[in-house]
Amino acid sequence: MIEFRNVGFTYDGASMATLEGVDLTVREGELCVVVGPTGSGKTTLLGAVNGLVPHFTGGRMSGEVTVEGRSTREAPPRELADVVGMVGQNPAASFVTDVVEDELAYTMENLGLAPAVMRHRVEDTLDLLGLHDLRSRPLRTLSGGQQQRVAIGAVLTASPRVLVLDEPTSALDPAAAEEVLASLTRLVHDLGLTVLLAEHRLERVLPFADAVVLLPGRGAPVVVGTAAEIMAGSPVAPPLVDLGRLAGWDPLPLSVRDARRLAGPLRDRLADRVPAAQEPASGGAMATFSKVTVRYDRIMALDAVDLAVHPGEVVAVMGRNGSGKSTLLAQLAGIRPPTTGMVRVGGADPVALAPRDLIAAVGLVPQDAGLLVYGTSVADECRAADRDTGLAEGTTAEVLERVLPGLPGDRHPRDLSEGQRLALALAIVLAPAPPLLLLDEPTRGLDYPGKRRLIALLAELASTGHAVIMATHDVELVAQVATRAVVLAEGDVVADGPARDVVCHSPVFAPQVAKVLAPGPWLTVDEVEAALVGGGARG
Repeated sequence: MIEFRNVGFTYDGASMATLEGVDLTVREGELCVVVGPTGSGKTTLLGAVNGLVPHFTGGRMSGEVTVEGRSTREAPPRELADVVGMVGQNPAASFVTDVVEDELAYTMENLGLAPAVMRHRVEDTLDLLGLHDLRSRPLRTLSGGQQQRVAIGAVLTASPRVLVLDEPTSALDPAAAEEVLASLTRLVHDLGLTVLLAEHRLERVLPFADAVVLLPGRGAPVVVGTAAEIMAGSPVAPPLVDLGRLAGWDPLPLSVRDARRLAGPLRDRLADRVPAAQEPASGGAMATFSKVTVRYDRIMALDAVDLAVHPGEVVAVMGRNGSGKSTLLAQLAGIRPPTTGMVRVGGADPVALAPRDLIAAVGLVPQDAGLLVYGTSVADECRAADRDTGLAEGTTAEVLERVLPGLPGDRHPRDLSEGQRLALALAIVLAPAPPLLLLDEPTRGLDYPGKRRLIALLAELASTGHAVIMATHDVELVAQVATRAVVLAEGDVVADGPARDVVCHSPVFAPQVAKVLAPGPWLTVDEVEAALVGGGARG
């Protein structure tokens, strides 16, 4: 179905190839997951399947990619639309209409299909993806999971044989991610569609994969195999696999169900131990919400929220897509005033602060990291950030090296992967070490090693009295670094307490280790390892 034969690709102006000597076959009717470190070329590989690489990106390409016998070098994306459907990392960015039904029909209109055919395919797609009740809904009112399914549906109406998705669950809450993955599995099993997707949150997708493609990066050859074969030696692996390696389980489990069947002896060894307790935050509140309500037209984004965040806290704001997480961060960043109520940062109204004073008090990394990046190279961005914040030259570059080592300074930001752009944005905001740090989905596009490096930086900031608030769907990130979790639902705070207490008792937000070792209070592989090696605290 999909053939890569000795494919290499180098972006214009780049000193290193992004892809080199890639040989790969994806068979018809498979769900194939592409994994690898941040910047290893996953998005580039996906773009080569429908000809976006190199027809849209430019750059130098060698070798050949064929889909159903068609060469993507000879056929541009518009001539492959009936064979390959592609959904990018931000599905809403691809929408061109206002209503769900119109969006589903748009691709077929461009292909010149007859109205009767269009009507029939729209109805089939609505039923197939469970979108029938949403057919007349404005796209802007949909949740992230609903938007993702609409974006998938919009390409399916062209009846492609291949569906390519880049990080399809990265911006979704756990329940919405399950909905999308269930839809993809149905497409593979019932329709014989070939699905190729790249994903960093492997804990979500590995149980569904028929095959896994590992891109090690740095010129190393591509490795293809089953999920079990690849995970046995992969440098990027979900917590479940790391726990299996620690416990010596063979074969390594790929699902929580399989791991629980093996975990009885491990639970017995941990039965009289508890994880080390976290020190509670102390000192006056750094940020407060007092009866804060935010409305967008008729939508209630926040509803009379009371909240106080203290120095030294790492607060995870969780909840379904559309629950108000990003709105909460926007209030603290002074982007807009609340409809009613009062927000204070360091005792001041953030909306009333002068820009220079606001930047000194609050640092925000938005979901779209590209909004903070406008220079012509990585090195230029780092130098400009140092000048703008009065830091010594090289400070931002040093932080970037800690977040993502080895990122070439001569790369243009537009040629970076989503994870690389995020790392650059994080470095720009982290370098001046603002007292209050706001992060919106800070691990989107980051691999597991990159996530560990970010966690170390956040823990370091918290230990020196900074406060961190992160809106996230990444339950594994919450397990590793959050001291407190706040759960929002339709703008209301429905849970607020120590992160361990909140997530361990949630069937939706519990991390993999907690699910496997329940009813024990364990959240991470590191906690389990410390208890086994050092004895841990007695229960």
